[in-house]
Amino acid sequence: GTLYIAGQVGNDPKSGKQAASFEGEVRQTLDNIGVILKAAGMDYSNVVNVNVYLTDISKFDEMNKVYREYFKADRPARATVQVAKLVGAYQIEIAAVAHE
Repeated sequence: GTLYIAGQVGNDPKSGKQAASFEGEVRQTLDNIGVILKAAGMDYSNVVNVNVYLTDISKFDEMNKVYREYFKADRPARATVQVAKLVGAYQIEIAAVAHE
């Protein structure tokens, strides 16, 4: 009943291309998580823990605005940390844990 979602980044799985803007990268990252959740018969309401990795913590508010569109109520526990660099040129990576 527990689903561990490894770090997801803002690339389109069909084209393999990174989103052009930071907001687009956040949306694509969360959309990618949504696809994994759906494949497991879950949705965002099943997520109980999220780790957000940002290369620039000053973009927290911009990330959080988009994040709140996906997690509207009863938000999961979350840690947000700044990291020096992520694989490739990504600015955000999100790992999550969901439970039925």
